[in-house]
Amino acid sequence: MMNFLFAAMFFASFASAAALGRMRELSAAILEGGRNAVELLLTIAGSMAFFSGLMRICEKSGVARGLSRLLYPVLRWIFPQIDRKSEAFGAISMNIAANLLGIGNAATPFGLRAMQALDRGGTQASEEQIALVVLNTASMQILPATLLTIRAQSGSKAPDEILGAVLCASGLTLLFAILITKLFARLWRGR
Repeated sequence: MMNFLFAAMFFASFASAAALGRMRELSAAILEGGRNAVELLLTIAGSMAFFSGLMRICEKSGVARGLSRLLYPVLRWIFPQIDRKSEAFGAISMNIAANLLGIGNAATPFGLRAMQALDRGGTQASEEQIALVVLNTASMQILPATLLTIRAQSGSKAPDEILGAVLCASGLTLLFAILITKLFARLWRGR
């Protein structure tokens, strides 16, 4: 569907430029957009490399274990059947930490590792796997690093002015998503 929409927009732009005699402006816009996309990609790649490396250092240095202890009261309620000393719990903790920092790309390897550790070999996702997907989809961000990088790259004078709104919106979304997940899990078990 997205391919169709992008193709339709491209052809509509091309047809409009040709009909209005503005092919030069269209060519300039295409080149400028490509240049901006590459600059943004390099900026975000640098930010992701830094934060991914930082998360790896945290994992190897034992910060992950400390983080697991810090997050234990909340995670125990969300994942009551997972042992706090298990590989899955550590991976979930690191995944949530990366999401809290707003670096979802750095969270992905930990999320995949947690999903593998939670896999029971069946064809149906477990309650814990569903909860982890919900946590990742509606992740709360205390420091939305990627968003701040994009705003700074785009020339924002105060890229951090959105932090309050991001914290409020992502916190409420996460709370609502967890409550709905718990409700549906209880209803499913009651069947």
